[in-house]
Amino acid sequence: MMNNIKNALMTMIILLSITNADAAIVNKSPEKINNEEIISKSPNKLNFSDKKLNVVFTNYFLLKDELVSTNGPSAAAKAKLLVAALTNVKMKELSNEVHTVWMKVMKNVTADSKAIAGTSDIKTQRIHFTSLSKKMYDLMKVAKFESPVYYQFCPMANDGKGAHWLSKEKAIKNPYYGSKMLKCGEVVETIK
Repeated sequence: MMNNIKNALMTMIILLSITNADAAIVNKSPEKINNEEIISKSPNKLNFSDKKLNVVFTNYFLLKDELVSTNGPSAAAKAKLLVAALTNVKMKELSNEVHTVWMKVMKNVTADSKAIAGTSDIKTQRIHFTSLSKKMYDLMKVAKFESPVYYQFCPMANDGKGAHWLSKEKAIKNPYYGSKMLKCGEVVETIK
């Protein structure tokens, strides 16, 4: 019994320290968050040959996971990290092909990320995630990375118009409906 209590307390302490570390980053303005801080808080990052966008894609996937969980406040926090990652991209270090696409999508990607970060309303977040995902797809197509990424589609999302998203996993986990229709969707493209 005493060991169970000790284990539970240790687990709570660890979870609180992780949450506090995230909060310390999230409470900073995007300009004051550096990529190393963001990467250190990102447990499941992809390995991109072009390391300049690692943190951007990593935080997109973390945001997507929070939308799958239907956790509006946490999605807002992850979107703030995505805004910080976008702010910290050094355009002059991007390859010509990536830079060209970056210039086309940056404004919209940043606006959608800020809109998601600015609300805890999951419905509003998911609306902005639809357009964010379209632009992230354009960027993903020119990025060089070592793992496959799956472009997925739900025909029911976006008021029946359908919506796409990117995923590191082939299994469908729908960010537009969460547990209501977790597996609604299909892989429409594998990006390698």
